[in-house]
Amino acid sequence: MDKAQYYHVQEMRHGMDMQALFASAHVGIAGLGGLGSHVAVLLARLGIGTLTLVDFDSVDETNIHRQAYELADIGKPKTQALYEQLMRINPYITYHCYQEKIVPENVQTLLGTCSVICEAFDRAEQKAMLVENVLCQLPNAYLVGGNGMADVKSANLMRVQKLMSRYYVCGDGISDVTDSCLYAPRVALCASMQATQIMRIILNEKNI
Repeated sequence: MDKAQYYHVQEMRHGMDMQALFASAHVGIAGLGGLGSHVAVLLARLGIGTLTLVDFDSVDETNIHRQAYELADIGKPKTQALYEQLMRINPYITYHCYQEKIVPENVQTLLGTCSVICEAFDRAEQKAMLVENVLCQLPNAYLVGGNGMADVKSANLMRVQKLMSRYYVCGDGISDVTDSCLYAPRVALCASMQATQIMRIILNEKNI
């Protein structure tokens, strides 16, 4: 299937106007673990025009139970393993892959051209750093984060909250990995909520 055929199918499924908005969007994903890897797969299936993927880590055996990687990916940089998978799903997207750690000094360089950014970090201090620097350094970008996806509690406890005009958070807001484990269904659910909110922002559906 060539590019024209691929996007003809996308337009039939999504509608031409919506697919045009998807194709013109540039989404950055900061962290390619349980949240970010699944968000990337979902956005690739939507046909987002450009995806920027950033992570400094490599795939480890402890990642397989909840992240969108396979046993054959162990030892690979996450950017490489995810890029290979995404190319099998949608090779017609523009992918920018950066195998490095995001710090305040490179937020503008790595994410400055993104219209929406997915925060998919593990640690609270990393999340806080990205929120502060995206909202301060990138005044036109929207940020969609995740908070609270551990444990086996009901999916009905998870929600999307609009905390600021350009900042949304998905999850139950309570559960923490220090108190319980991360299980694939809840992690993937939070990632799906993030991808849904990113989709809604691209479609100018910004109200909760």
